[in-house]
Amino acid sequence: MFSNKIRNIHGIFLLDKPTGISSNKALQIIKKILLSVKAGHTGSLDPLATGLLPICIGEATKFSRYLLQSSKKYRVIAKLGIQTSTLDSCGKIIKISKVCFNELEYELALKSFLGKIVQKPPFYSAIKYKGVPLYKYARKGIFIPVKSRFVKIYSLKSLYKKDNIIELDITCSSGTYIRSIISDLGKLLKCGAHVIFLRRSKVSFYSISSSITIDQLKFLKKKYFKKSIDCFLKKFSKFLIPIHSLVSYFPKFYVSKEEFNFIKNGQSVKIFTKLSPGIIRIINNKEIFLGLGLLNKKNVLSPYRLLNYTL
Repeated sequence: MFSNKIRNIHGIFLLDKPTGISSNKALQIIKKILLSVKAGHTGSLDPLATGLLPICIGEATKFSRYLLQSSKKYRVIAKLGIQTSTLDSCGKIIKISKVCFNELEYELALKSFLGKIVQKPPFYSAIKYKGVPLYKYARKGIFIPVKSRFVKIYSLKSLYKKDNIIELDITCSSGTYIRSIISDLGKLLKCGAHVIFLRRSKVSFYSISSSITIDQLKFLKKKYFKKSIDCFLKKFSKFLIPIHSLVSYFPKFYVSKEEFNFIKNGQSVKIFTKLSPGIIRIINNKEIFLGLGLLNKKNVLSPYRLLNYTL
């Protein structure tokens, strides 16, 4: 009975991940609290890092890819003059250097990261090689060659700088490693650097201000679950963001009940619209999001990724 009710929970849950655990560990804790609900997170945070970890629940997992590709915003504190094996304070110190640069050199170094840049991901990262995360190889002393990639830094602001401590505010594209930015900054300043604090405050338009912690969720369950599962799920649902927010930038098209019946059965339908060819949101006359369709140049709409509304 519990599992059937849990299966009817769908949406995006914004978790404020604590430090000291991986994103996957945080996800497993959430799934356990929610009685093994179908869920997946959208973009890993380092164990050291805290902050916004959007978790797609139920049918929302079908659209998690669109959040994985979104921009992110971070606040990072770094220590200059020390390089570590993991590029953060969790690793071993491998080199200590004197910190000696002027204000102009610092400003020019920061500006060099703006825009499209080439970045090499850390050896200690969740990127997989032959199905195994790179950090597992690195822990065994096996360092797999990592390919550099293009990422984009939309903004990079200095919030604080004193002695060998700096604090930055960074907005960047998906796939950007803040540890690599700090490490590369240390190289430019010829002193080395590593991350000592990292917090993600934004993913796409989702903000940390709307998130809750694991402890808060545990308290919610302890308080309301003993009354009834319905009471707990009603309270939890208030923290869920609708699925359609994940794809709100796609144009929408209203379909009739008959048209949608064709589409959900895998059939294409001819529609009358001025929308350009591409992916569109399918909406019914009750303003309910039904999924995504693919519109071709002949105004034929085909199913692309649909929600299961038979639940």
